[in-house]
Amino acid sequence: MRRDYLAPTRSRWARYFDELKRRKVLQAAAAYAIVAWILLQVAEVTFEPLHFPDWALTVLVVLVIVGFPIAMVLAWFFDLTLHGFRKDAAPALQSAGPNTAAQTATLPTGPSVAVLAFEDMSPEKDQEYLCDGIAEEILNRLAQIEALGVASRTSSFRFKGQPTDVSSIGLQLNVATVLEGSVRKAGDDLRITTQLINAEDGYHLWAHSYDRKLEHIFEIQDEIATHVAEALEVTLRAGPNEESFTTSDAQAYDYYLKGVHYFHRWGLRNVRYAVDMFGKAVEIDPAFARAWAALADSYAMACMYWNATDDNLAGADTASMKALELLPGLAESHVSRGLSHFVHGDDREAIAEFETALRLNPELFEANYFYGRIRFQRAELNRAAELFESAQRIRPDDFQAPILLRQVYRSLGREDEALAAATRGVIRAERHLELNPDDTRALNLGCAGLIEQGDKDKAMQWARRSLAIDGDNADTLYNIACTYALAGEPGEALDCLERARLRGMSIAEWAENDSDLASLHDDPRFLALMDRFKQEPTTSFD
Repeated sequence: MRRDYLAPTRSRWARYFDELKRRKVLQAAAAYAIVAWILLQVAEVTFEPLHFPDWALTVLVVLVIVGFPIAMVLAWFFDLTLHGFRKDAAPALQSAGPNTAAQTATLPTGPSVAVLAFEDMSPEKDQEYLCDGIAEEILNRLAQIEALGVASRTSSFRFKGQPTDVSSIGLQLNVATVLEGSVRKAGDDLRITTQLINAEDGYHLWAHSYDRKLEHIFEIQDEIATHVAEALEVTLRAGPNEESFTTSDAQAYDYYLKGVHYFHRWGLRNVRYAVDMFGKAVEIDPAFARAWAALADSYAMACMYWNATDDNLAGADTASMKALELLPGLAESHVSRGLSHFVHGDDREAIAEFETALRLNPELFEANYFYGRIRFQRAELNRAAELFESAQRIRPDDFQAPILLRQVYRSLGREDEALAAATRGVIRAERHLELNPDDTRALNLGCAGLIEQGDKDKAMQWARRSLAIDGDNADTLYNIACTYALAGEPGEALDCLERARLRGMSIAEWAENDSDLASLHDDPRFLALMDRFKQEPTTSFD
């Protein structure tokens, strides 16, 4: 059952009427009418006994009529309080919210939306993965609309757990509207509430509540996306082969959402959980293309950052081939296949897949970011810079692209731009760490940005903090080795590389071309480590 709390759209006149109520103009009009009526009644009874001239009552009536519009104008611009008249801070037809006229002027005029992470209202508070998944699915559906600007998942979800200030969110994400919602799950029963809010004036464009079974989750997501499109007067169109991209099986979808939840959290353990969840999803529905792509990406991440075992390499290969077979016209499928070729050391095929992905969707963050890594590893720095520049523009709160861009700029001798990129990256990393204080990826990359800024003390603080959280992780140790190398402490850097126990040709190639380790490249101990990385067999997924 769907409950419609408000009309799907609000006309300009409806908003004008609401503003009259907010400024208490209607209350003032009613009060004026009552006082005027009483005054005229008293005048009619008393003017004759007091021997006032006949025209006195006529003058009073005229004054009452003339005074009405003056009173309404005063009511529009001023509030009557216990301390007298106070000027209304909001200009005409703006919000009662905190945004100022200057802030409102910065909001986009075209249709745009940020989909916030939905709030978990379930009794056990154990449905965060479902809340995030529903919101992300709606976001993905809306992102298919060419005429609609949609803030990225990373940008929107960073407000999770914070008080909702739609004016501030609209300004920070450069969107005109904000979609928020909540989910309550009890058994197979779902209650989902959503509301679309105008960031300029704080008013609801519409709000709905859905009481359905879990098996109807796909219908609900489609309906919400459709209502947003209708409210913003844009057309929602189905993506290519959408039926094979998603699934009609609620259990497979539930496993997929759990996998996505873990995949977006940094760390080998989380990626392992994601592999398990995506694996169960495709076992239930072998035609679930999105789950195959996500499974391939999870295996590839494990290979790139932790351990390129035979099982992980084979998993990335098999899953990416299946995703591409099911959905060859989707950019994400080619990114997954490109990552698989990359971790297998086949740069030529990886480049071909990423070029295809960019032709299909040049605004896909993953295509730009990971393709930039490939070009960087091949020392093709100008192309790497272009790709990282695109990635940081597409996802304006991502800290990885600008910090890697810092490294590329420095290698190209563009020192001022390197410092600017480092500053952007550190600011983004700090914002990320406010909500995710244990994210070692942000700490690790942030260290290099801080060194670039000349803040060695803070970089060492972040390095120690990261090692305390996850000091046995190969990715952590490698990046902290870069920090020590940049800080002029080669012994500490080489100790970290020794402890990292990295494996695989691609890791050695990255390290040999990593300008952050340039001070070590001629060190005999470093050269011996590279030879060992290339020759030693891989270890287990653990």
